[in-house]
Amino acid sequence: MTPQSPPNYQVEFKATHASRPGFRINELRISPSQNVPWHTHSVIQDTFYVLEGRLRIFLREPEATVELGPSETLSIPPGRPHLVTNPGPGSATFLNLQGIGEYDFIPAPGGEPTSGRS
Repeated sequence: MTPQSPPNYQVEFKATHASRPGFRINELRISPSQNVPWHTHSVIQDTFYVLEGRLRIFLREPEATVELGPSETLSIPPGRPHLVTNPGPGSATFLNLQGIGEYDFIPAPGGEPTSGRS
């Protein structure tokens, strides 16, 4: 896998609350029609913490689906492909803690599902 720049995917809102070498915290808000596309990271762990709304996170290797609501969290280890969606009906706001290590975004093969809705 070759590290690449993050793809140009759409979100309603994105803010970086902290960024230090090897660690960062971003806040994102996505609508039910938006997602963070399939990807993985070489060395960093992604930790998601939901502030408002709901997230549906699809995982591979092994396959799993996790739904999170406010105050719930999920950590995804390096190398595990994942897709972050919003099952709706309103916007979902969440924190994404990334570290420890150099950030990369490695697109993973796409495919269904493309949105959080079933």
